[in-house]
Amino acid sequence: MKRLRFKALLILIAGLCMSISVFAQQMTVNGVVKDPTGEPVIGANVIIKGTTNGTVTDVDGQFVLSASKGDVISVSFIGYKMQELPATANMNIILAEDSQMLENVVVIGYGTVKKNDATGAVTAIKPDEKNRGVQVSPQDMLMGKVAGVSVASSTGQPGSSSSIRIRGGSSLSAKNDPLVVIDGVIMNNSAPDGLSNPLSTVNPVDIESFTVLKDASAAAIYGSRASNGVIIITTKKGKSGSVKINYSGNVSISTKRNKIEVMSADEYRDYITTSPNVTEGMLTALNLHPGVSTDWQDEVLRTAVSTDHNLSAYGSVKEFMPYRVSFGYTDQNGILKTSNFQRYTGSLSLTPSLFNDHLNVNLNAKGVYIKNRFADTGALGSAVAFDPTKPVYNNSKYGGFFTWTGDYTPDGTRSTSAGVNPVSMLEMVDDRSTAKSFIGNAQFDYKFHFLPELRINMNMGIDYTSVEGKKYVDPNAPGSYQPDNDATGSRNIYNNSHNNKIFDLYGQYSKDFESISSHFDVMAGYSYQSYRTKTDKVTYYLSRRPETFGQNATVSNEFKETDTKYVLASFYGRMNYSLMNKYLLTFTLRDDASSRFAKNRRWGLFPSLALGWKLNEESFLKDFNSLDELKLRLGWGVTGQQDINQGDYPYLSFYRDGKGGAMYPVYDAAGNVTWVNVIAPTAANPNLKWETTTTYNVGVDYSFLNNRISGSVDGYIRKTKDLINAEVNVPAGTDFAEYVVSNIGSLENKGVEFSINTRPVVGKDFNWDLGFNIAYNKTKITELTYNDNSDSPGKRFESTGGDGGLRLKIHSVGYAPGSFYVFQQVYDKDGNPIEGEYVDRNGDGVVNDNDLYRYKNPVADVMMGFNSKFSYKNWDLGFNGRISLGNYNFNATAANAALGVNELFGNNALSNKPVSALETGFQTRQRLSDYYIQNASYLKIDNITLGYNVSKFLATGCNARFYATVQNPIVITKYDGLDPEVNDGMDNNVYPRPITVLFGVNINF
Repeated sequence: MKRLRFKALLILIAGLCMSISVFAQQMTVNGVVKDPTGEPVIGANVIIKGTTNGTVTDVDGQFVLSASKGDVISVSFIGYKMQELPATANMNIILAEDSQMLENVVVIGYGTVKKNDATGAVTAIKPDEKNRGVQVSPQDMLMGKVAGVSVASSTGQPGSSSSIRIRGGSSLSAKNDPLVVIDGVIMNNSAPDGLSNPLSTVNPVDIESFTVLKDASAAAIYGSRASNGVIIITTKKGKSGSVKINYSGNVSISTKRNKIEVMSADEYRDYITTSPNVTEGMLTALNLHPGVSTDWQDEVLRTAVSTDHNLSAYGSVKEFMPYRVSFGYTDQNGILKTSNFQRYTGSLSLTPSLFNDHLNVNLNAKGVYIKNRFADTGALGSAVAFDPTKPVYNNSKYGGFFTWTGDYTPDGTRSTSAGVNPVSMLEMVDDRSTAKSFIGNAQFDYKFHFLPELRINMNMGIDYTSVEGKKYVDPNAPGSYQPDNDATGSRNIYNNSHNNKIFDLYGQYSKDFESISSHFDVMAGYSYQSYRTKTDKVTYYLSRRPETFGQNATVSNEFKETDTKYVLASFYGRMNYSLMNKYLLTFTLRDDASSRFAKNRRWGLFPSLALGWKLNEESFLKDFNSLDELKLRLGWGVTGQQDINQGDYPYLSFYRDGKGGAMYPVYDAAGNVTWVNVIAPTAANPNLKWETTTTYNVGVDYSFLNNRISGSVDGYIRKTKDLINAEVNVPAGTDFAEYVVSNIGSLENKGVEFSINTRPVVGKDFNWDLGFNIAYNKTKITELTYNDNSDSPGKRFESTGGDGGLRLKIHSVGYAPGSFYVFQQVYDKDGNPIEGEYVDRNGDGVVNDNDLYRYKNPVADVMMGFNSKFSYKNWDLGFNGRISLGNYNFNATAANAALGVNELFGNNALSNKPVSALETGFQTRQRLSDYYIQNASYLKIDNITLGYNVSKFLATGCNARFYATVQNPIVITKYDGLDPEVNDGMDNNVYPRPITVLFGVNINF
């Protein structure tokens, strides 16, 4: 008994000792965090290393934290180096500026610049890993993020491209896409056939940052290519230290948001049978399949499941060889049946530093393999118009699909002008391509040992893409069925390759002259770029004979191949000068030559000048302690354009096959005929020269409260002259074509931009980040033809679609490019449009083409982007959205629908109509009525993401984040069509953008 009491006493004493020891080890840490100038750092993260126990500094930079003896306190804040210090009762922590971060925030052409020393309209963003939606291509990461940058996906097709515009377009016939530079390699903006999006060759998870050069003072260093702005993409690199591994993956489910409202089978039967204009033929066609009800849009659309997986590792070999390697796999299924996009990516980055950091090497290699299956988007238009009282299948000889025939029997002769079964357009066509791409560069930067202020940089890069494609149309497919068993269906085989090479060499001298409080940075270099494109294609008819079914039978389009190349050579230079770290000057000059122009027109000179004034460094603002940055910027510059759509040799005339497959009969002595292709000379203009754009920009950059509030304001005027216009009419007999590409025209852009990024709430548990940007842009043509006083209203273009399509748009002086050219609709007293009644605008008593007028245009006047992210302890919630105001669409689906007998019943076949046709009651199509030019302004929430962070997942040092995202959940618009976001404002056969739910995980080892 005594022994038991003695043991109990020993245990009690030991426990008390342990408690006293533990209590003695606990402490309350009182600390303050300041920057190098002694100013408090607000919102710095303070955490006990290896735990989730932490806090943030208050408005005085102070914090209080419970810790134990031996703990390490980790302090971090954006723009400063992380500090790790042993825990003590009182801590005074000075955060050192992270010069690497500060100096490389803004990547500009051929170098970098400190963010607060930038003099041009430059925006740098780093993708938010936690507030992002479905991102398959790099442009998806820019949507709504940068003021004045419009990113609109062309369709909802997997792997589809996007239209990217920086401050609107500056060209008419030339391309309006910005120049894209990836790790120093200038990309080719055009995609080869079989690859819908050239940027899809880059995996978004490999991207570290974007820099957008918006004005000419920033972009003129790229001279010949920069009239539409520049986007510089920097990919992730390795870091010193032990290897780190990251896995990210997700699975998504996509489905249609809405459908075009058409008459159902019952509504259609009722409408036809009760129509006063119904004919016996219509009733016969209507009653072929009593009781059948088919929703054709449901038949061609589906719920699609997609996946995305990425694995990366980074670290360094013995501190001198940082590396990063990554692999990715994307399998994206479209909601239009049969459409699919698969991508395999791999990247390697090596950034060794040699000779005591005097030689820095940057080696990048990115490879991709893409498999596409394209679905015929025409099936969407066919689904809207096809008779809902007919079945999908009826055991016909046309692959079993219901097909309109002359005698309405399954094996009758196909009615060639009737609508085609939309499901057959998908299931009887196999349209596939495979693309292989490689983007790589080797960059060497040497800082001279005897003169460290002088460095030389050499960059060699390649962008190579090859595509192989085959499109097989079944011999029995209704859309191409021919009675000849050896000339039906088709197989189109094509190959394309783009081989782009670049060589850059420049020297740079950078030095501080303290005696005159100045800093000089001078750079000069040479660039060579070559772009070679090779194509070949051939099309065969197929056999329908049982023994050779589906095999090539006869040639439909003979084998053709092309091999073209153009070259750019450039000399360039830049000087940056800073006086007293307050007054900034940047001057650039680039002299470019393009082989697309004749020798006497080949060279173009592109200068720029920018001034900056750091107002916050002035003595009269030194007392404003909350002011981090206030900088005034003034910029002027000239940029060029040679990226035209008229081939690589527009100044030369050469022979080509005649248009429309024209052929000429040649008879031999026996009277036998041989048909040969007609060849004709092409139009040429040896006087064609650079299109040049001059930009004037004034801007202010601001930042307050340790960057808790930051942003910029910009205003600009952009004038383009010598506008390359492919639609210039020339006098008869002066050239081989009616229209020749020429430098005839000019246009002007004016705009204002504003952006703000804030952290309204900074706390221990709860934080809130908020961003907003808005841009206004107005574009008008100021000169277009040889004579501005010409009676011609301008060149009309862009078909309304449907049989006998009409030209809907026009380029005219004094108006926005591509304005709609339409009749002014007359309405009755109840506000309903009167069929065929238009305003006689010129008052001559006759309504004809002279009464057409320019009404609205597809480009938005105002664009906004907004994003927000909330975080509470381990949870985070974020969303991204956009607003577009003043953009108009031509609703082609509604405009091509009418209810007359000839519209409903043609070639012994019935067709369905949208319910919008019932609202107007039009018996014939009124495609040039301004009634169909509809306001397509919208508000879109692009994505909403909810995430949960696990600091210790599976093992120590491993963390994870689980998240769920809804893509495209909210669209608010008055537009009557399927989706208000339409490229070029022509809403016809648009692949619908789906609503997508995504579940994902990100794990760091």
